[in-house]
Amino acid sequence: MEQGKMLAGKVAVVTGSGRGIGRTIAILMAQHGAKVVVNDLGVSLDGRGGDDTPAREVADEIKKAGGEAVPNYDSVAEFKSAAKIIECALDNFGRIDCLVNNAGILRDVIFHKMAEEDWDLVFSVMLKGAFNTSRHAAEYFRKQNSGSFVHMTSTSALVGSTGQANYGAAKLGIVALSKAIAVDMARFNVRSNCIAPVAWTRMQASIPAKDPATVKRIEQRKLVTAEYNAPLAVFLASDSAQGVTAQVFAIRKNEIFLMSQSRPLRGVHRAEGWTPETCAEHMYPALKSTFYPPAERTADVFPWDSI
Repeated sequence: MEQGKMLAGKVAVVTGSGRGIGRTIAILMAQHGAKVVVNDLGVSLDGRGGDDTPAREVADEIKKAGGEAVPNYDSVAEFKSAAKIIECALDNFGRIDCLVNNAGILRDVIFHKMAEEDWDLVFSVMLKGAFNTSRHAAEYFRKQNSGSFVHMTSTSALVGSTGQANYGAAKLGIVALSKAIAVDMARFNVRSNCIAPVAWTRMQASIPAKDPATVKRIEQRKLVTAEYNAPLAVFLASDSAQGVTAQVFAIRKNEIFLMSQSRPLRGVHRAEGWTPETCAEHMYPALKSTFYPPAERTADVFPWDSI
């Protein structure tokens, strides 16, 4: 491996890479030798509009620095359109080695006021979008007996967040999708992992802050730029991560966490079986001390500033 070129000879597709975290991942992958498809529709945070400028500018920036990249403006949300994103890598670079599912939109609203459109659009871009691109990439990964998926999840899904039922549900669905891919495609030497990133991006900036604690947290968050998330994505795409699959990581500036996955915490048993009454009398008091706090949010699990 050439020094500082962990992805030499590899081809990566990074969705939603015209701005923010996706942009930094695309650029660092190119710096490490990857040929990159910079995919971005250039839409607003809520999925409206479209502009080819962000993807084109990132691709140009990579090429000016001596790397190889092409912009792509196809949508992840439609199955046929997502196929064109993967085909873009094949048409321009002859193969694909890594897919980073980063594209996403925000339509935050408290659950009892959430419209069906808010739910459907977020799911179509993030969860359905991740399936669409992954399904098309899987065909090539299987044939070449190698490949790496890197999916962006969120602590809004892993822990909880206010006003993000659609976003959190889609992001947690991505964790399940990643695990299923890791299980189904292990025989083809294909890996699949998730990253829950933290960074001050336009997506973060769009979330209103009202209480003083949140305002203070945001001021600290502004110091955590998108670049902190890119190194782990590059590693997971590289051959150095051959033994890493079906994992969920979280990043907070210079901290990297391996996150837990659903496993039994505690159990109770009755030889004669259960009734609703014994659930109340036996199961509930036996297990309640192990219950998770009902209103726990990311700030409760990570109460310290990113370091």
